[in-house]
Amino acid sequence: MKECDCIARPSRTKSKIMVTNVLEELATVNEEKTKLKDELASLKEENRRWHAVASWTWDAQDETCGICRMAFDGCCPDCKLPGDDCPLIWGACNHAFHLHCILKWVNSQTSQAHCPMCRREWQFKE
Repeated sequence: MKECDCIARPSRTKSKIMVTNVLEELATVNEEKTKLKDELASLKEENRRWHAVASWTWDAQDETCGICRMAFDGCCPDCKLPGDDCPLIWGACNHAFHLHCILKWVNSQTSQAHCPMCRREWQFKE
C-alpha cells in the first residue's frame, strides 16, 4: 500500500465552523471600522467649530480722555457703547479726546479754541 503525502483535511463540519468564525470576526471588524469612521467624522465636525476672542485698544498716549476723564476703552458720557460710535480724535498737538467731548469743548469756546491739555490752538490732526 502506498502512503499519502497530502495533509489531512479537516472534516466539512469543522470547515463550516471555521468559516462561520471568520465571518463573525469579519463582521465585528466591520462594525468597529464603522464606529471609528463615525467617531472621526464627529471629531472633524467638532474641529470646524471655533470661537474667536479678540480685544482692541486705542493707540493713544494717555488712557483717559482729558475732558471727561473716562477711559478710552470705554466711551464718553454721551454714548452708550464704545467703538465706532465714540471714536478718538487727535489734535495737532497729539492729545487725544473722545469725539463728542472735544466737539463740545470747541463749541463752548468763545474765541479761538485751544487744546484743553496744553492750551495750544486746537487743530484736528490730519
